[in-house]
Amino acid sequence: MGLMQIPRRVDYGLRAVIYLSGQDPDRCCSIAEIAKQQGVPRKFLEKIIQDLIRGGLIKSKRGACGGYTLARSPGAISFYDVIKAIEGPVVVNVCMDQHVSCDQLPRCTMGNVWSEVQRKVTEVFTRTTIADLRQSPCRDSLGSSSLSSAA
Repeated sequence: MGLMQIPRRVDYGLRAVIYLSGQDPDRCCSIAEIAKQQGVPRKFLEKIIQDLIRGGLIKSKRGACGGYTLARSPGAISFYDVIKAIEGPVVVNVCMDQHVSCDQLPRCTMGNVWSEVQRKVTEVFTRTTIADLRQSPCRDSLGSSSLSSAA
């Protein structure tokens, strides 16, 4: 079991947005193309793309030359934007959700920890743009991530 694992929907959505960011902005890409290039199940991707359209991150074009493109520049789309469009706001623990009240709050000693984790996770996701991710694959830097400096 993974601790605080990113949902597959978010992973696939990020892959789709990153793929579109590498294409000519005037060229529309089909769901089939994105799915094939990113190794994502097409039917699953269709639902994710609809969330990204509703979130204002991707736009669709109908017709013979139709398909999908980014609605904004890659530098204007953050990791957080994609996550929020697909899953809603990032919340590391239910007590960090402003819309949920916790009856444990008066006696809870973990609030400050969850609050700091929430702040740092949100900070990393917000400052990381899709343009930042268009560079070389991260396999070489997995052990020396700059994200650890934010934690």
